[in-house]
Amino acid sequence: MTLSPETHGSVPVPVPAPAREPVSVVIPARDDAILLDRCLRALAQQTVAPAEVIVVDNASVDATAAVAAAHGARVLMEPMVGIWAAAATGYDAAEAPVIARLDADSLPRHDWVEQITEAMAQRPEAAAITGWGRFVDLPRPIGIPAAAVYLGAYYALGYAATARAPLWGSNMAIRRSVWWEVRERVHRTEREVHDDMDLALALGPHHIVATVPRIVVGVSARSLHGMAQLGRRFQRALRTLSLNWSRMPPWERWAARLRPHSTKAAR
Repeated sequence: MTLSPETHGSVPVPVPAPAREPVSVVIPARDDAILLDRCLRALAQQTVAPAEVIVVDNASVDATAAVAAAHGARVLMEPMVGIWAAAATGYDAAEAPVIARLDADSLPRHDWVEQITEAMAQRPEAAAITGWGRFVDLPRPIGIPAAAVYLGAYYALGYAATARAPLWGSNMAIRRSVWWEVRERVHRTEREVHDDMDLALALGPHHIVATVPRIVVGVSARSLHGMAQLGRRFQRALRTLSLNWSRMPPWERWAARLRPHSTKAAR
């Protein structure tokens, strides 16, 4: 007698959902009390609460520290002026397995932490993830395409420079274990570097960075205001690349990235 599928078929074994790990949120801030208040209000409305919020006050003279404390954030002081010094202080102090990063002017969506936990669980091979943004202080018909051009150019040029996806400091996350692996390679005492690109380059070509467009934050377009500001950002980019390419030039990064036997090729 032939058994029907109902009588002899195997019972499907449920596949457990990937484990989601707690998230520490690090926000370096200098004289940014008003926008920091907006950022912390958004974090208080998350569908998944962060394990902790760390605000690193980078020698502010305004109410940045007081605003952070009023929202229940863990406040650290970093007297060395520089976004890298402040960010690294926060990363060192973070206790959760995943360290997420925002800037004071970031405005995370209500599901930002949830999306980070889901993305990190779905990509266990990824050392870090990075998301997308939109300019919230520009008219919508201008802000959306402007952000697309700005971030599209940044990711394209960053990919060429690092031999895989770069990181965007206003919206990113890194595994705590990976940070402690690479923290001695970054230029945390340098003021005139882009800390996010510096970290991406320090990861090397074999660590995977996943770009996840559904992880979105709003940001201010103030970094694009004025030729002096744009010029400074360009100089910082050159300095960041010079410091890192002196250790491993781009052609070596790409050779390592494209090596067929590599099991951790960057994406």
